[in-house]
Amino acid sequence: MNTTMIRSAHAGFADRVANFFRGVNESRQRYALYRRTLRELDQLTDRELTDLGLHRQMIEGIALEAAYGK
Repeated sequence: MNTTMIRSAHAGFADRVANFFRGVNESRQRYALYRRTLRELDQLTDRELTDLGLHRQMIEGIALEAAYGK
């Protein structure tokens, strides 16, 4: 192997590692948003939820959509 090929292999590996950790960080941020949304909506009273046009059964779905877009 020549030096250029070795550098290219190292750069490719470094990029894969960096992408892996970016993905992990993004997943952690999305999960934190899910938990925060879930917690904040769960703290509302039934009356407050009704004023927003929501039902308590909708909270988990709303939190999932906020964090993951599903």
